[in-house]
Amino acid sequence: MFKVRTIRPLLGFSRLPDADLLSRFTAIEAGVYGNPDFPSPPVEAAVFKAGVADYAAAIAAALDGGKKAIAERGKCREVLIPMSRFLGAYVEHASNGDLTTFLSSGFVAAPLATRGAAQLLAQPVIARIDNGLSGQLLVTLKAVPKARHYEVRYASVPTGGVPGAWTSILAATTEKSVPCNSLTPGTTYAFQVRAYNKVGYTDWSDSLTRMCM
Repeated sequence: MFKVRTIRPLLGFSRLPDADLLSRFTAIEAGVYGNPDFPSPPVEAAVFKAGVADYAAAIAAALDGGKKAIAERGKCREVLIPMSRFLGAYVEHASNGDLTTFLSSGFVAAPLATRGAAQLLAQPVIARIDNGLSGQLLVTLKAVPKARHYEVRYASVPTGGVPGAWTSILAATTEKSVPCNSLTPGTTYAFQVRAYNKVGYTDWSDSLTRMCM
């Protein structure tokens, strides 16, 4: 039985510096939208293009080192990265194993796995978030085989808004929940996790939110 080769997009957006990430987003914008091989992208063209324009402007504004501008640049990254992952999954499916079609999207193809070589880890996820003591949330992670450690990050989320500045905590194991302390009761927080081995970090997981009591 003939098996179509799967071409996967390289999605390590979180690890890229801003200039390289903007270049990647610009290539995706030019390659996906208006391309007859990708007629129904899951992210509207106007939304993605506006996000890229906002990110470019935020990068320029942050060159003076202002905290507000740097924070805005970070927010723009966090808006575009999940959109690009959705687009990457769509391009992977729509390309149907054809490399020329895939590359026309502006995405970079992930290298094929080779036997014996170290591989990127599976994407970790947060199993649940529980309230601990007052001002404390306990994050339980699902273990990823061969992970050396995990990084959990969290940020407050205003009503209807996007996460603020992230705070990170390293965890060597998933056997115990990760305590996040000194939180503000009544405030909702977003949490993400990524795992690390000698190849590098995985992407950040999807956000999970919980109000601190």
